[in-house]
Amino acid sequence: MNRPPASRVRWLLVSWIFVLSAVAFLDRVNISIAGRSIAAEYHLGDVQLGSIFSSFLLGYAFFQSIAGWLADQLGPRRVLAAGVLWWGFFTALSAAVPITVASPLLAFVIIRFLLGAGEAVMYPASNQFVARWIPTQERGIANGLIFAGVGVGAGFTPPLITWLMVHEGWRFSFWVCALIGVAAGTVWFLAARDTPEQHPRVSASELAHIRAGLTLNPADHLVPPAVTGTGPASSVEALPKTNVPWRRILSNRSVLSMSFSYFCFGYVAWIFFSWFYIYLARVRGLNLKASAFYAMLPFLAMAVGCPLGGLVSDWLTRRAGKRLGRCGIGAFGAAVAAAFLIFGSNVGSARLASVILAGGAGALYLAQSSFWSVSADIGSTFSGSVSGLMNMGAQLGGALTASLTPAIATRYGWTASFLVAASLSILGSLAWLAVDPDRSLAAPTAGIAQRVLKEV
Repeated sequence: MNRPPASRVRWLLVSWIFVLSAVAFLDRVNISIAGRSIAAEYHLGDVQLGSIFSSFLLGYAFFQSIAGWLADQLGPRRVLAAGVLWWGFFTALSAAVPITVASPLLAFVIIRFLLGAGEAVMYPASNQFVARWIPTQERGIANGLIFAGVGVGAGFTPPLITWLMVHEGWRFSFWVCALIGVAAGTVWFLAARDTPEQHPRVSASELAHIRAGLTLNPADHLVPPAVTGTGPASSVEALPKTNVPWRRILSNRSVLSMSFSYFCFGYVAWIFFSWFYIYLARVRGLNLKASAFYAMLPFLAMAVGCPLGGLVSDWLTRRAGKRLGRCGIGAFGAAVAAAFLIFGSNVGSARLASVILAGGAGALYLAQSSFWSVSADIGSTFSGSVSGLMNMGAQLGGALTASLTPAIATRYGWTASFLVAASLSILGSLAWLAVDPDRSLAAPTAGIAQRVLKEV
């Protein structure tokens, strides 16, 4: 008797989260490309534009913990779908700000803050998906693929938005971004399920493979013999839930160290997302088309660096353990990024500087999957909350760079701005030394599993 072919539903859903990730960064980066047109139309300066950039990141940062909690409680399917529709609405609203508005700065700050609040669900919810769907030995490449969407979305934003702006104006480009988001969110809601047990297309062999490699709290994924098999009856949601142990999370050295390292990561990354296009055009003197082309390079490097870092991380983890495979790659990527930033910011040629700085962005994103793989392993059942706290650190770093970078550049020059970023990247690399990727927050609650099995 022939066995039915094994399904690969988890990878199809990871691929669509990659799409959502790309859309998220399309909606984030579009304003940096349209920034000069918006500033000219509403008579805004660089510092005011920086405030608009920062407002998105503050909304994004402040709602990370709430987003993680929602993902833990409601599951990634509904939370991600609602988030994509939310940020599509506020992207469209950005294009609807009338030229006659009394305070355009305030209007954009409020809209971008609320857009950031909606986008806050993106990665905590995707990490909750990874914790429920992806075996630990596959989490490096899974997170690498998800975050490759960052590079693809941000990389194609400059030419797309530039082309739309030239032909239809910046407002039309925002309408297009909003429609893409609504379509992507609808497909996700129809295709996804919160757990593999709930998905009708997950085969028995794929389900067994997933269960064998999960690191969730045993009480949340050990299924009693009487209810094994696919379908709603065996959903992890049918088992007891526990409250988020915020005291343990906030006192955990590994969580705090990763959060600080991700703060440094976010500071560096958002120089590229917020200011790189403007830096090339205004400081390096590249024209509109050249700026759009060279502004793609860091994001394409990110798109390559994410899955590459994930593949290497998984390979090293299988052979040498998580300390080297996860933490080692995280520390290495940040340290190499610092070297590229120092060198690239001092190169005279605009085009060569663009390539070298893009290399720094790619090196930085070698570490991306390590952050999310370790937070899923450490956070276990509470991976949404843990990764939300960690990601809040990155967005606070991004909010700081969005406002601080032009201030440093105005006073000390743009080279100084990149040197500050390089210094933080080195500190972020060192912070990985304090992370223990093998110690899960779920460990103290392992006894719950025994009680559940006894009851059945």
